Amino acid sequence: MFLIVGLGNPGRQYEHTRHNAGFDVMDAIADKYNISISEKKHKALCGKGVIEGQKVVLAKPQTFMNLSGESVAELLNYYKLDPKEEFLVIFDDISLAPGNIRIRKKGSAGGHNGIKNIIALTGTQDFKRIKVGVGEKPKGWDLADHVLGRMNGEDREQFALAIPDAVSAAEMILRDETDQAMNDYNGKKREKES
Repeated sequence: MFLIVGLGNPGRQYEHTRHNAGFDVMDAIADKYNISISEKKHKALCGKGVIEGQKVVLAKPQTFMNLSGESVAELLNYYKLDPKEEFLVIFDDISLAPGNIRIRKKGSAGGHNGIKNIIALTGTQDFKRIKVGVGEKPKGWDLADHVLGRMNGEDREQFALAIPDAVSAAEMILRDETDQAMNDYNGKKREKES
């Protein structure tokens, strides 16, 4: 069993904001594999299915971003999963331009409050993650305003290109090809056309 969690905030007002990049990728995975993420449990919307021959639980925590760890810790405990081997989290990253993704096997929260809470409540930072670029905040902007805002036309188009990459990277991780996924995607750069 493998747990894949996409991070975001519940509620219509947050749909397709930068901070909900993880939810957007989860929806794409669910659509591709015909998995309904609709069962309410463990403070999340969950769905079960099979991807790449692996039983999976797909989850979208409903705790709001900064408390994502409450849901993740419950899910890991309930299914008795090893975070290092059987857990993947997908979330937004402001240090990556829209359209880019980065895969890591472990690491610090890097200032991301959702990841900070997961590390705090699971007691480990040793878990796989796919970061989806949403672009840096403009100078003088409040970070919350930036991540809770929606992308403009070109950024949105670039971001849309990253979703299939993130789905593909998740499939590779499920096939135990994390190193290959890192090689394929971490160096791949999409730049804005000027």
